[in-house]
Amino acid sequence: MMSERILIVRLGSLGDIVHTLPVISALKRAMPHSQIDWIVDERNQAILELTQGLNRLIVLPTRAKSIIGTWKILRELRQQHYDAALDLQGLMKSAVVARVSGAKRIIGFSREHLRESAARLFYTEVCAPSNKPHVIDKNLSGAAALGADVTLKEFPISVPASAKPAELRSKLGLQPSTDYVLLNPGAAWPNKRWLPARFGELASWIKSHHNLGCGVLWGPGEQSLAEEVVAFSNGTAVIAPRTTIGDLVALIKDARLVVSGDTGPMHIAAAVETAIVGIYGPTDPLRNGPWAPGDLTISRFSDCGCHHRRRCGAAQWCLESIPVGDVIDAVEQRLQIVRDNE
Repeated sequence: MMSERILIVRLGSLGDIVHTLPVISALKRAMPHSQIDWIVDERNQAILELTQGLNRLIVLPTRAKSIIGTWKILRELRQQHYDAALDLQGLMKSAVVARVSGAKRIIGFSREHLRESAARLFYTEVCAPSNKPHVIDKNLSGAAALGADVTLKEFPISVPASAKPAELRSKLGLQPSTDYVLLNPGAAWPNKRWLPARFGELASWIKSHHNLGCGVLWGPGEQSLAEEVVAFSNGTAVIAPRTTIGDLVALIKDARLVVSGDTGPMHIAAAVETAIVGIYGPTDPLRNGPWAPGDLTISRFSDCGCHHRRRCGAAQWCLESIPVGDVIDAVEQRLQIVRDNE
């Protein structure tokens, strides 16, 4: 019999959580009446509050709060009597949480697919990812271990009502429902950030060739980076409004195109089926990139000497070798695909 009380353990980060959302849909298709709970780091709970199909969202306090409070939450997990806990993060921390839940089956990735190999000690069984390279397929192997069909990639995200798209259009001097483009220069890893001057030059080209205004996204600590892009845009770009995660989802869903590095907003764009041009350096777009047939990436992963590192330690930074012209060509091609599909 298929397990029907299931705990998903994926504590963070934003993009990684988005890549895990199809697991909910796969499990619900296989077991419509199942109880699916998710435990998440409090810093990443907002995206899951927009997710359909979860029975319960358990928020683990990981900031400066009492250890007693954290253990109280973990003890409460045991009272749910889970049939299975899926550790889809592969860290010692997430594996311990899965084990402490008291679930009958503790399922995680095989050792070669773990971020911290010692996590394997806490599992009762492992799921075997397919030979497909994308991390979404890796995550779906957890659902497959519970008997779910994982051929579809469905993202159960609800797009909330938000005033931010209208606010951005107003800042750009656009009429309601007029298209706009979003540029996302930020990323948690400095190694993933394409140069602000080139984003600015791209915004200027988009305006002059397609008459589309550009909003520059920014998150905590990134406002000055967005201001740099605007300063290099010759007045064609504006800073996007301050957003919650819900506002960000609405803003991205309403955009004509998103141009971004490998980071959360780009993965949200892929999940809500907004057109994308991705810019990749230290990470592999075959693993982390957009998956829609029309989406495009410019990648230097094969030339990068600092794979999966936050900061570049090579003599030549790989993203610096991506000229504006390459991104312009990809934007032109992606916008044409959008027009052809209308």
